[in-house]
Amino acid sequence: MYAYIKALHIIFVVTWFAGLFYMPRLFIYSTEAGDKPDQERDILRAQFAIMMRRLWYGITWPSAVLTLILGVTVMIMGNWHVTLFQPEGRWFLVKWIFILGLYAYHFSLQVLVKQELDGIYKYSSNQLRMWNEVATVFLFAIVMLVAVKQSISLVWGLGGLVALIIVLMAAIRIYKTLRK
Repeated sequence: MYAYIKALHIIFVVTWFAGLFYMPRLFIYSTEAGDKPDQERDILRAQFAIMMRRLWYGITWPSAVLTLILGVTVMIMGNWHVTLFQPEGRWFLVKWIFILGLYAYHFSLQVLVKQELDGIYKYSSNQLRMWNEVATVFLFAIVMLVAVKQSISLVWGLGGLVALIIVLMAAIRIYKTLRK
C-alpha cells in the first residue's frame, strides 16, 4: 500500500507543479492583453479568466491539497517523521522548509489569481516572468534533496541554487532584450 500512496503523491506533485508553472503564464498573457485594442483585450482577458479558474480551482488547488495529505501519509508510513531531527534525516527537515516555502508561493499565486479575476493588474509581464521562476527554484531544491539526500553539501546545494537563480534571471533579461 505504501508504494501506491507514494506513487499517488508523486503524481499529484507533478500536477500541482503543472499548475504552478502555467498559472503565472496566464497572468503574463492577461497582462499583455492590456496592450491590445479594447475589444480584443476584453475577449482575451475573459478567456484567460476562464482558463485561470479551471486551472487553479480544478487542478492546482486539489493537487496541492492531495500532495500534502499523501506526502504526510508517506512520511508517517515510511517512519520518516522518526528520523526528521536525526542527522540522517536533516535533508528531510530542509526539504520541509522548502515545502513550506512552496506553499507560501502557492498562496501568493492565490492572491494574484484573485486580483487578476477582479481585473486588477498590478505587475508588469516582466515582473510576472520573474515570479514564474520561483516554482522552478523550489522544484530544483526539493528534487535534489530527495534524490541525493545526505550526499549533498549545504554549501554546494545553496551555491547551486544561487547559480540557478542567476541563470534564470539572465535568461529573463535576455528574453526581454530580444523582445525589444
